[in-house]
Order: sequence, then C-alpha cells, then structure tokens
Amino acid sequence: MLNISDQALLDGATMHQWAADLFPICRSITGQGLRDTLAYINDILPDLSIHEVPSGTPAFDWVVPDEWNIDDAYIEDESGKRIVDFKVNNLHVVGYSQSIDQWMTLAELQENLHSLPDQPTAIPYITSYYSKRWGFCLSHEDRMCLQPGSYHVVIKSELKAGVLNYGELLIPGQSKQEIFLSTYVCHPSMANNELSGPVVAMSLAKWLMSQENLKYSYRIVFIPETIGSIVYLSRHLKTLKERVKAGFNISCIGDERCYSYLPSRAGNTLSDQAAKHVLHYIDEDFIRYTWLDRASDERQYCSPGVDLPIASIMRSKYKAYPEYHTSLDDLALVTARGLAGGFMALKKSIDVIENNATYKTTIPCEPQLGKRGLYPTLSSKGSSGDVKMMMNLISFCDGTKSLLEIADILGKPFWELLELTNQLTEHDLLLQC
Repeated sequence: MLNISDQALLDGATMHQWAADLFPICRSITGQGLRDTLAYINDILPDLSIHEVPSGTPAFDWVVPDEWNIDDAYIEDESGKRIVDFKVNNLHVVGYSQSIDQWMTLAELQENLHSLPDQPTAIPYITSYYSKRWGFCLSHEDRMCLQPGSYHVVIKSELKAGVLNYGELLIPGQSKQEIFLSTYVCHPSMANNELSGPVVAMSLAKWLMSQENLKYSYRIVFIPETIGSIVYLSRHLKTLKERVKAGFNISCIGDERCYSYLPSRAGNTLSDQAAKHVLHYIDEDFIRYTWLDRASDERQYCSPGVDLPIASIMRSKYKAYPEYHTSLDDLALVTARGLAGGFMALKKSIDVIENNATYKTTIPCEPQLGKRGLYPTLSSKGSSGDVKMMMNLISFCDGTKSLLEIADILGKPFWELLELTNQLTEHDLLLQC
C-alpha cells in the first residue's frame, strides 16, 4: 500500500479545502456556475486560459446547447412552508429545468418529482440537457411525507443563447510531445464524482509547474463532461493527434475505499502500462475495469477517429459506489487522505511516463563493476545478490526495451530501476537511445 507522507497529507488538506470552497456552486455544462468554478481555479492557476464557445456552434455530430442559469427554485405548501428549496441544496432541481411558477395538485406535482426508494435519505442528481422539462429531486423520505393538497412550484431559470466555457493550461517542456490531463467541472454539489477530479488536477498542475526541465509538455483542461470534451476535440483534434503521447482522464479520485483502473480503448498504451505498473505497487488489489465499463470522457478521447492514449486512475469508480450521483457524495466521503493518495497515484504515473526511456549498454559483455565501486571487491556467499538487480537491468538494456518494460519483466518498481539506471549512466555504462 502507498505510504502517505506528512507533506502529502498537508497537500491533501489543501485540496480538500479547495473542494469545500467549490462545493456550494451550482455547476452545469454551461452558465455562471461553470464560470465561477473556472474563475476559482484561475485564482489558483493564474496561467489558466478560459475560453468560450457560442451556443449553436457545431462540434462533430453535436451542437453547443443554449446556456442555462438559475436564480432560485422551491416548492411551497398551502401554508407557505418551503418543503423543497434549491438554496438549501442545489441538487433539488433537475439540471436545465425550464422556468415555472404554478400552483398544482400533489398528483400533478408527483409527475415531476424524482427520488430513490432504495436510498431514502439521498437526494438524486438528475439532468435533462437536451429535452425541455422541469423537475425537482428530493429524498424519498420527504417525498413520502407529502400530503394531498395544492403546491406552489417555482423555478426561476433562464435558457437562452450564450456560451460554453472551458479552461486550458499549457505547461511547456523540452519536447512538443504532450501529456494530456482532462477533468470535468459541470456537476453541482458532489465531492467524489465532481470535485475530486478538478482539485487533484489543480495540484498536479502546481507540481508540474514547479519542476525544472520537464521532458514533455503538458496540456490540462477543465471542461464540462461529454459536450465539453467533444467541443474541445473538435477545435484541437489535429494538434492532439500529432502531439499527445499519453494522458489521463481525472475523475472520482478522492475517497479512501480502493484504487481503480480503466483502460484506454487500445488497452496497451503508455498510459495503460504506467497506470497498471504504479497501481500494482500502490495496492496490488486495485480494481481492474475494462473498456466496456467506460462512462466518462474517455469515451470521446478514445473513440474511433480520435484514438488518443487516455486511461483513467480512480479511487471508487463512478457508478460503482452507493453515493454516486446523490447528495450522499459529500465532503465526508472525500477526505484529505483519499485525495492525497489519488494525487500520488497520478503523480507517480506521470513520473514514470516522464522518465521512461530506452537504454543500451556501452560495453560488450558484462562491465567490470568493481573498479567503478559498483560491485563488492570481496567475493563471498550471497555478496553477488547486492548487485544482481543491476546486472539483470544491464542484461536487458539492448536498445529494444523501455525501462518500464524492463521493470515489469524484473518485477521491480520503476523508480527503483530508475535509481540504478542513473548510477550506471553516470559511470558511462548505459546510454539513453
């Protein structure tokens, strides 16, 4: 299992505070909540550029929808008591609901209510982006308490031509080849399914910007899910296909229950190899999903004709934990330790990709390690074991296998072999191809 350092826990606490700050904002795929979220991220990452795409803009088979904004929503009984209030919990309103101000019977109201009988205390998260309707969500317990009578239903929302926003951060490295990181910022008040992704991506961005001499360039995007990735691809596909060497879709990365891996469609990209290697040494019992279990933006990034090498490292995967898409997905479920562990898993995977290379020996036959201080000068039973791994590493450095491939063959963590590789390179015994 991954040991979480004190510094990592402090970083986790910072990420958790970011999530707490963002939690109350009513986000959707467009609108002021999305802009407020991007503005907050922009304060943390000043180099973030925020873009807007007008409603009606074609994006492959899709069109950017009208912008939705909401000011208030509630249901009052005949005494004026608010039994459902958007300002108490923004999950109470079906996303993209049309405006309404009307009295109706309980029977009429029930046709537009949503609850979860098997999770009676939870408020479900429901949206209707592409079909005009209105609706409210509430706990099943509260729904069962509704009495016959008249109810005042009010939704003060607006749906009109506007823009879709997304944020983009480019971190230059020595190479124009890029590592692509994507996360979404379009769900209202949920912690693991929504906010864990952006806050971990923010922390990764700050770490990457602190590094000197990055081999690869990094492209990090904060987008509304599905329509955002489709719009982004429609604007940048040629560049992405030319430059992206590896990448990750960052979502559901903040609880403490497990680690999960979902592959790219190809299943054998550098992203897949790095993710599986790192997770094996963090938690050998990590959950392996298949491409058939996809449900986030990897659907777009790995689709035929796009074919980007994007995999996912998660904690509890979307749709696989009971609090998913409900009010139970809160800041108690997502913890500083969980965020720190998710961050470290992605950081290590990026480190593997950043430092992976192919090496070849500079000397035929086995090198004389003793004269370089790399081999015990007194031979005794068991002494050769101290350098066996070094010799095994050298034996595979023929210029055909990457260091990550060799680490998998030898059954050793990449970072341990990287230390040996650096020693051998310093003594001019290995040369990077």
